[in-house]
Amino acid sequence: MTAGDASGSVVRRILLGSQLRRLRESRGITREAAGYSIRASESKISRLELGRVSFKARDVEDLLTLYGVSDETEREALLSLVKAANVAGWWHSYSDVLPGWFQTYIGLEGAASLIRGYEAQFVHGLLQTEAYAHAVVERGMRGAPREDIDRRVALRLERQKVLVSERAPQVRLVLDEAALRRVHGGPAVMRGQLEHLVEMAQLPHLTVQVMPFSHGWHAGESGTFTLLTFPESDLSDLVFLEQLTSALYLDKAEDVAQYERAMAQLQEECPSPDESLALLRRIATEFD
Repeated sequence: MTAGDASGSVVRRILLGSQLRRLRESRGITREAAGYSIRASESKISRLELGRVSFKARDVEDLLTLYGVSDETEREALLSLVKAANVAGWWHSYSDVLPGWFQTYIGLEGAASLIRGYEAQFVHGLLQTEAYAHAVVERGMRGAPREDIDRRVALRLERQKVLVSERAPQVRLVLDEAALRRVHGGPAVMRGQLEHLVEMAQLPHLTVQVMPFSHGWHAGESGTFTLLTFPESDLSDLVFLEQLTSALYLDKAEDVAQYERAMAQLQEECPSPDESLALLRRIATEFD
């Protein structure tokens, strides 16, 4: 199983869930009634339709029968997604140190063809050095066993392999200057992190821009966000908003459009990628 297969399983789970939701709504069937038909709760149907949990073939068969899908070709097409959607991701082995709500994001990140985002507090996880990641994770997991911290860092480094894979996504990031000056791990760690950013920013599929303090108010004032775009035409763009103990995934067209406008405005108002590269180099020299 490749990393792409595992990430793709998350996408297929979401696609299957959305198709089941459309079928249910087209028949005017409530989530409560759908849950009753598979001996589950209304909330279980909600989680299935959002692609947050794995599917059982028997449940999908029962739902398709309830929704009046009798054509064998259509049924088989949907049932074939069940097995593919239940493939365990490579990150499953880190489940002991990884919040369940973040596992979905890792799968989506690995399946995306375009990743755009604004970071207000930290260097983006895909661009963190091991030393910087360790300092950030250690502070965020105070009191946790050393082994758990090391495993969380290893997971973060594993995520970064997507940037050098054959199907590496296009990445467009805006980093607030605050994320570059807030010290994690000491001056030497910060200098190494900034030098790494300079190196990564020169990859052809990766663009890094810096929103300087001098700009004042900007479109990212509401906080960090990530926009994910997928190669599958029937999967809409998603906005990922990480919170302290959970996350939000926004897929309504009007919500996504608002974040896309904010991202476009940030990119337009930031110094150019070349100018941002010069700023990164200059800040790096300040950590001597």
